[in-house]
Amino acid sequence: MTDLGDLHHFLGMKRAGMSDCHPSPTPVDTSSKLSASDGELLPDTADYRSIVGGLQYLTLTRPDISYVVQQACLHMHAPRTSHLALVKHVLRYVRGTLEFGLQLHASSSTALVAYPDADWADCPAPLHLRLLCLLR
Repeated sequence: MTDLGDLHHFLGMKRAGMSDCHPSPTPVDTSSKLSASDGELLPDTADYRSIVGGLQYLTLTRPDISYVVQQACLHMHAPRTSHLALVKHVLRYVRGTLEFGLQLHASSSTALVAYPDADWADCPAPLHLRLLCLLR
């Protein structure tokens, strides 16, 4: 892996018309739920899929956006205007948090430490069942 210096063009930021957008303090609007039928179908899905695909790559070093990008990926087959609004919200968040992210360095250690990115607050299962699933 090579350090190519400062980021000049974010994955799809220009394509989405978000080069000069105002940053957002959060990666997702927590007050509303995304629906598969809200909004009109996008006439051209290629840009949506391309931008969301770029965001998927970004989750490798930005786990803070993993959940919301996964939500955007659920609608790749038939994206709507509400889904594009979600993606633009993520782009505004990334614009305001360019200094965030994981730094990857060479290491001789083979230990893997992982933390699940789960939406526990929205999970209807009782706590003891959630913990059993996590421990398996």
